[in-house]
Amino acid sequence: MKWNLALLYKSPTDPQIERDVRSFERSHEAFAKRYDTPKHEYLSDPVVLDKAITDLEKMMAVGDKPLLYFYYLRDIEADNKIALSQIPLLDNRMTKAANAVTFFAVLLGKIPLKKQKEFLADKRLTKHKVFLQRVFDDARHRLSVEEEKIMSLKSLPAYEMWVSGNEKALNMLTVPWKGKDIPMAKALNTVQGLPSARERARLSAAISQKLKEIAFFSEAEMNAIATNKKINDELRGYSTAHENTVLGYRNDPSVIDELVKTITKSFSIAHRFHKLKAKLLKQKRLSYSDRAAKIGEVKSTYPFADSVKLLQDALGKIDPKYPKILGDFIHNGQIDAAPRVGKRGGAYCWGTYANPTFVMLNHIGDLHSFTTLAHEMGHAFHTELSRAQSPKYFDYSTSLAETASTLFEAIALDAIYDSLPDEEKIVVLHDKINDFIATVFRQIACFNYESEIHATIRSKGYMSKEELADAHNRNMQAYLGPLFDLKRDDGYYFVHWMHIRRFFYVYTYAYGMLVSSALLRRYRKDPSFWKKIEQFLSSGGNDSPENILKKIGIDVSNPGFWREGLKEIEKDITRLERLLTVCY
Repeated sequence: MKWNLALLYKSPTDPQIERDVRSFERSHEAFAKRYDTPKHEYLSDPVVLDKAITDLEKMMAVGDKPLLYFYYLRDIEADNKIALSQIPLLDNRMTKAANAVTFFAVLLGKIPLKKQKEFLADKRLTKHKVFLQRVFDDARHRLSVEEEKIMSLKSLPAYEMWVSGNEKALNMLTVPWKGKDIPMAKALNTVQGLPSARERARLSAAISQKLKEIAFFSEAEMNAIATNKKINDELRGYSTAHENTVLGYRNDPSVIDELVKTITKSFSIAHRFHKLKAKLLKQKRLSYSDRAAKIGEVKSTYPFADSVKLLQDALGKIDPKYPKILGDFIHNGQIDAAPRVGKRGGAYCWGTYANPTFVMLNHIGDLHSFTTLAHEMGHAFHTELSRAQSPKYFDYSTSLAETASTLFEAIALDAIYDSLPDEEKIVVLHDKINDFIATVFRQIACFNYESEIHATIRSKGYMSKEELADAHNRNMQAYLGPLFDLKRDDGYYFVHWMHIRRFFYVYTYAYGMLVSSALLRRYRKDPSFWKKIEQFLSSGGNDSPENILKKIGIDVSNPGFWREGLKEIEKDITRLERLLTVCY
């Protein structure tokens, strides 16, 4: 199962690509010509402002399909020379076109406070209220029109080309294993399924050695992009390294600070589980390669076709629209399933208002592959239902994206759990807790790791690859606990950890997991609550995450909310302990 990129264009040389780039450029030029005039009537007249924002939405609907096409092509063919050359060229052209309308948000942000309040209260602008409030809020971190253009143009050489270079190097790596050279992505996915600690350690060491070989480049990359971020943050007046991300995802910074603090203080929950894990593995000590180790096997395998059928059956009990969407994705070629040399590792879902949604997997037929399919389709369902919104409200916050994905992942796991014998229930329950630990505690440990990276580079100016590796181990040790022995080379896993290149993105995993747990608890008590869940899934970005959730009865601003979610995983740990008492 591979992507059918013909849904976008016939080939990399399709003449329609150039026509669409020109359409993108013309639409932005037309908007600028109409509204970047000396009068700027929309700054004072609500009727003209309504028309301007409506025209902005029409322009947004044109989309950036040409650039997306080459990004997708690069992700499945790391050495595709056409994609590698076209991405910077098109990015430059489309960034310049987008820069032509930068004036609009900048000028709106300069509207006097009194007039802002009038606009926000004007009934003629009600449908634009959230959009306007965001523009007004963002204004304090926005630069001049010309400076914003420079910031956009420099992002390619100062950030994107560095990260792309690191990804390309990773995608071309192979790891020697049992007489074969396997793709790095497959090697990373294979470690956790190996039956013995010795094998896990051996493959993990081989991975670390390969990562270490390109760490000199990753060192330069991380320092370059972190320094670029420091410059950007200082110019924009952000007080912390993570503030830009949190505000960009429309979260309340105080809510996220409480999330990080609560989880960090609760690392002992992960330590408690790891003591149990060591007993199950019959090991006195644990290595970094054991963190996701299986304690046993579910006899069934999960080939891609079977996984699709299983997920469709589970979701069909909720609403037939979900298996239909998944079936359409399969039929249309919107899922790329299997790992290949030259293909990007990991998994993701990418959808835009004007273009089809695509899902990337590296499916190897185990239970994790099945739940990853459910996770990424959770993003896809969220995307498809958000098409009910207008273009300016189509994009949802990343924290809500991770809420949707972990919700569907949990539903998928529930679908297989009850049918298992007790011995396999122990395995699946262990894996469920392990995934929770990885999604909540590990990601917040990563958030803390990122905070250390940015603080160090901002104060010292540079971090060597050895320092980056040591900081990685220090922060991972904090959540893993005293039973784990980490080696220096384990720290080189920072080379492949792409999330730290998406600055502070990782908190959204913990946010999403704890919110989705709350949604699932309410749904289990009352199946009619799914209507509320679908209200959230269909909201796109029409309000802040906190307000979208509050409308369906979830108050994440309550200081005890995060602790409530952590208590649920403690219940699962207790449940696992009881199962062990019965079965062993």
